[in-house]
Amino acid sequence: MLASGSRGNCAIVASARTRILVDAGISGRETFKRIKSLNEDPHALSAILITHEHSDHIYGLATLAKRLHIPVFMTGATHQAWARAMRNENGERPRLEKLERFDAGHRFQVGDIEVKPFTIPHDAADPVGFTFRAEGIKVGFATDLGYIPASVCDNLRGCDVLVMESNHDLEMLRVGPYPWSVKQRVMSRVGHLSNHALADFFSSDYDNSATFVVLAHLSEQNNHPEIARREAEKALAVRGNLFCNRLLLASQTEALPPIRL
Repeated sequence: MLASGSRGNCAIVASARTRILVDAGISGRETFKRIKSLNEDPHALSAILITHEHSDHIYGLATLAKRLHIPVFMTGATHQAWARAMRNENGERPRLEKLERFDAGHRFQVGDIEVKPFTIPHDAADPVGFTFRAEGIKVGFATDLGYIPASVCDNLRGCDVLVMESNHDLEMLRVGPYPWSVKQRVMSRVGHLSNHALADFFSSDYDNSATFVVLAHLSEQNNHPEIARREAEKALAVRGNLFCNRLLLASQTEALPPIRL
């Protein structure tokens, strides 16, 4: 997890032979810096996958795609929305040298990693989460979703690593500085997942399979890491799962040490 939060999201999923960048929400320079801080080579990346077109997921995409010359995977609707948003002063849309389109629900391969995108409820053109399979390991990503429908639960079953949104504390959001219209959007069924909603998932629909759970996309204004951790740990304990050092919190400001399985 290179960065996670309202100011930019970016992560790497890797096998022995393939490295995938999931989202490109921080600058190209900062992405390179954080990858190098983990003693990894940015030029070893195999592809970039985009969940949706909001700026905190695509801010560095054009720069990274141009610099790395690697395929960029996104849905057709996401690409159209990205291109519209990134028009220059002359109204010209940007071009991706190696664009690959996919559809939610249809698996595809990037090197030796099988990728399955699945639809999530969020106010974007065609937002998706991902599961990744390689070398007998399954990794699931589900951030930027207003609630967790049964279809998302089904896709996340059997994950060895699970990255889940824990965006806001409901009371902090209600009394916080956001305009009421923004608060309504965040709390809506196409907004962001609260600590409480994630805890409800952990205590009821979660299959208890992951070796590591990562809490992601925490709001800096409307959440606190220890509140998010406490709610998640309490819910997981109900299932008899004491995670100790295996419940991790992704940070906005620095890369999380790699999870290796």
